[in-house]
Amino acid sequence: MAATPRRRALRTPLLVLALAAFPALARALPIWLKLPEGVSSYSGRVDGLFYLILWITGIVFVIVEGLLLFFLFRYRFREGRRALYTHGNNRVEVVWTIVPAVICVVLALLSRRSWAEIKQQMPKDAMPIEITAEQFAWNIRYAGPDGKLGTADDVVTLNQLHFPVGRPVVATLRSKDVIHSFFLPEFRVKQDAVPGMSTRIWFDSMRVGHWEIACAELCGLGHYRMKGFVTVETPEEYEKWLAEQAAQPGQAASAAQEKPGS
Repeated sequence: MAATPRRRALRTPLLVLALAAFPALARALPIWLKLPEGVSSYSGRVDGLFYLILWITGIVFVIVEGLLLFFLFRYRFREGRRALYTHGNNRVEVVWTIVPAVICVVLALLSRRSWAEIKQQMPKDAMPIEITAEQFAWNIRYAGPDGKLGTADDVVTLNQLHFPVGRPVVATLRSKDVIHSFFLPEFRVKQDAVPGMSTRIWFDSMRVGHWEIACAELCGLGHYRMKGFVTVETPEEYEKWLAEQAAQPGQAASAAQEKPGS
């Protein structure tokens, strides 16, 4: 039956209200379903898409499992009841094929802009660093006093990632041995480090603090202890820390030995 003009007029505001309710629904989730605090500038967009997909798949799961239980009860075995063959309903089959396809297309369109901004468009004023993974540590290289990477005065640290608050960081990921996965949960960053490849990612932080770096790929027997630490500080504190690292004895020799891409 065709929708009446009144029903058609109500569809748009109802859809808008439903979309507006998603943030409130996300806050209503139990604590074990909530994501960790987001500290990067794009964490809110990632969380919005995540919760949207979570609610869609959650509702579909409840409907499907409810129908399964209903049909199990409705068509259970009974004495004297004969089984009947049925081909099904072509209209229903078309609907449950088209609806998921439309949902996937809509999600792809909603996420396209965020994907481009997070994965493809690197900020021009970002601070460059290099992160080289190995079993089982993160080697992090910073530009030294000359402000350029790949020179003798570079600063190399082990499992220590420092950067100033409010400034984006572009990291070039590499791996010396096997596939690792650079994971910063609070920053909504997870990217594989693949041997023989250089992958660029960027992230930032909206506040100072301390967090952990995890490896999200099973990379060997010591995978459980491949952990690093993130320190986000004020620009003054960061410059002071970098100067202290550059002044340490043997830092220049270490930077020269650990050449980028090695």
